[in-house]
Amino acid sequence: MLLGLCGGICSGKHAVAEYLIKQQNFQLLELKNNGSFRTDNDPRLRDQNDTISTDLRLEFETAESLLDFATKRWQEHWVTTHIWDVTTLDRFLQRPFFLLVSVDAPVSLRWKRFAERCRKSQLDPPHLEEFVLWNDNQLYEKDVGRAVLTDRAQLRLFNSSSSLAELHAALKALNLADEQRLRPNWDQYFMELASLAAQRSNCMKRRVGCVLVRERRVISTGYNGTPRHLQNCNEGGCPRCNRGEGGGVGLSTCLCLHAEENALLEAGRERIREGSILYCDTCPCLTCTVKIAQVGISEVVYSQGYNMDKDSAALLEAAGIRLRQFSPPRNGLIYLEESETR
Repeated sequence: MLLGLCGGICSGKHAVAEYLIKQQNFQLLELKNNGSFRTDNDPRLRDQNDTISTDLRLEFETAESLLDFATKRWQEHWVTTHIWDVTTLDRFLQRPFFLLVSVDAPVSLRWKRFAERCRKSQLDPPHLEEFVLWNDNQLYEKDVGRAVLTDRAQLRLFNSSSSLAELHAALKALNLADEQRLRPNWDQYFMELASLAAQRSNCMKRRVGCVLVRERRVISTGYNGTPRHLQNCNEGGCPRCNRGEGGGVGLSTCLCLHAEENALLEAGRERIREGSILYCDTCPCLTCTVKIAQVGISEVVYSQGYNMDKDSAALLEAAGIRLRQFSPPRNGLIYLEESETR
């Protein structure tokens, strides 16, 4: 695994790297031309990996040689903060063992961290206005700004922690080294397909997607909406959904087919057979549950609950169908700790 850490000035990426190195047996990979952002070569903006022992870091002439090294040793744990341009990032993202993680924090907190860093080095800290200008140039300057990197991060950490102990505890719970972040397991893969199918839904009540699978092969997909050749729900095709009635109310008047129904109809009874698994981003309602039991589905996997979960679970259990909820590793924007200064 190779973790790439990116972020603004004093966002905490070096603190995260140091934790990974000292607590989770990662090793630091660096470039000799460190690419640090500088304003008139201001010494206050030098690279900040100085606290990491030279025994725990390796240095390379080029990003290509760094990547080649990590590729040959992809089963080991590596981390780098030396990714600065889109061309380099594109090369790294092609590798299945690479994960880009951005680290951010409130600009006022980052300025305080930077000022403290300057004082420790016996340098005059900048005024807040000067720091903000540095930050804006580093992130948003045309062609070289780092924001284009942070926007593509697969995992985004918001580091407002006021102590290293709190930061380390949050990182330990998060487990950045979880390999499911690199390559989704089968549950995560099919659930993401179900979520993608849901994006095609035109139902005014909620978007739901479903995938039918047998022997790790997709049989069919479905999403909720009005039947073929009828006006779409979001165009007024289903009066019940457009009236905004509560969940479970007036279901007998609803003209929308559910995602599970569409997937079952698409597959047909002869293609489902024993051992088939239904993935749905929302737990099936009672109406769909009855049909799922009828066609011989062996297992139902869902991610979000619904207001009929207990009734559906009881019916599936009576029919001998396994029901379980899937929770993938936390991703997207994650708050590591609430700041005491907020």
